[in-house]
Amino acid sequence: MAGEKTALAGKKRAGTGRRKGWVQVLCLAPGPRLVNTTFQESSEKTHASPQQIGTWQAVRRLPSDSRAGTLSDFPGHAPLAPEARSGGFGALLKSPALGSAQSATRPSRCCDMPRPPASRRTREEVDATLQVAKLNAAELLPTVHCLSFGPGTSGAAAGDFCLLELEPALCQQLEAGHSFVIRGDKDEQAVFCSKDKTYDLKIADTSNMLLVIPGCKTAEQLKREETQGNIVHTEIFGFSNNYWELRRCRPKLKKLKKLLMENAYEGPDSHREEDPSRSKYTTEDLLDQIQASEEELMAQLQVLNACEIGGYWRILEFDYEIKLLNHVTQLVDSESWSFSKVPLTVCLQELGPLEPEEMIEHCLQCYGKKYVDEDEVYFELDADKICRVTAEMLLQNAVKFNLDEFQEVWQQSVPEGMTTRLDQLKGLALVDRNSRPEIIFLLKVDDLPEGTQERFNSLFSLREKWTEEDIAPYIQDLCGEKQSIGALLTKYSRSSVQNGVKVYNSRRLIS
Repeated sequence: MAGEKTALAGKKRAGTGRRKGWVQVLCLAPGPRLVNTTFQESSEKTHASPQQIGTWQAVRRLPSDSRAGTLSDFPGHAPLAPEARSGGFGALLKSPALGSAQSATRPSRCCDMPRPPASRRTREEVDATLQVAKLNAAELLPTVHCLSFGPGTSGAAAGDFCLLELEPALCQQLEAGHSFVIRGDKDEQAVFCSKDKTYDLKIADTSNMLLVIPGCKTAEQLKREETQGNIVHTEIFGFSNNYWELRRCRPKLKKLKKLLMENAYEGPDSHREEDPSRSKYTTEDLLDQIQASEEELMAQLQVLNACEIGGYWRILEFDYEIKLLNHVTQLVDSESWSFSKVPLTVCLQELGPLEPEEMIEHCLQCYGKKYVDEDEVYFELDADKICRVTAEMLLQNAVKFNLDEFQEVWQQSVPEGMTTRLDQLKGLALVDRNSRPEIIFLLKVDDLPEGTQERFNSLFSLREKWTEEDIAPYIQDLCGEKQSIGALLTKYSRSSVQNGVKVYNSRRLIS
């Protein structure tokens, strides 16, 4: 399942600077494969699955106000000294898979080879350089770092480490021992996942070269030492002109339904349940294949009305789901119960001989809200959900349905006491009021492309002009945290007024 390192590379942007308040992380690369790698703080917590390639361990956070840092616990490790910029970096990561801390820090054997003596600058040469640069030595710390490139620098810069920029909240999670996971197949753009969020992972260029210098001390450390006129000759371990950049993105969840529909649950008596070759997925399996955080994945499983059967996540086959719902609504009608107070215990007793109790309770959870009254568990059935799934049942076998006839049949098909409304079908069905007679047909938002541009292309190929009321349910899920439907329409469509109504059409030529 792991993708190649090249899958991590996105569009490079020259001159990209670090965002205020963000920190950067140095990673030592164990090999060309980086996808599905768990970032975590302690090697004792390693839980890499067979699909995971390596585990990264946080060693130490560098001071946020420093230009460099020191990792004295790991000789040979190289803190970062960002050239011509202020601010520090977040944490140095190493891979336990590389061996000991000492050996893990060495990118190649050339670092252990004897090196020719480097020329050493004298104090007089340093003072002369300061005069040429018109700098006042009294305004600077007395310690001077004289930098030189060693024979192993070119090898270290060729990919033995990489920088990862983290927002403060993510850095705090890393320090607290939380895990981060990079997910994606070979044909997918890699994403970076925390416990509850998903980020696009791309490489950004920076005009400021970042130098990796072992043993470089911070200004605060030098002040404490109170050295006078000290010259420190330092060899540069490596350098970088780019770093991994995180951008918050929507989780890529379309694949989830596709995987679960490979083996929809048709009931305990189905012959398919006896076939061991049919695909089944545990939570860990889904986390390994779906590009989403764990919380986002679990939330989508609820949206899909998935249930866990025998340790595997399953989607109920639609006809079986309708069968369970009919059992419940018929029992409510025969017992003259209120839809707002359906007792769980009696439902299980009455319907248990017909279907597994777990399935009856799951159906109640999908179409109702659970609550407790006088130590008894009840469910309040959601009329909108029941009307919606009934409409889906009627529309799935018809290409187009006369709107007036549909509304009449729909109202007759729902339980007595429930009222159907067209606004219950947002994101499920579309009404064409320009046809004569008016028609309605099934158009599920789940069946549309996941990408924003592809979604708009699909919608505009279906209908040339849309009102905001009609198109909103089909693009609502594309909006970011601070993005509105209006902003999306402005970016991906053109507006015009037709018969006094504002409509939107594609900015691109749709074939």
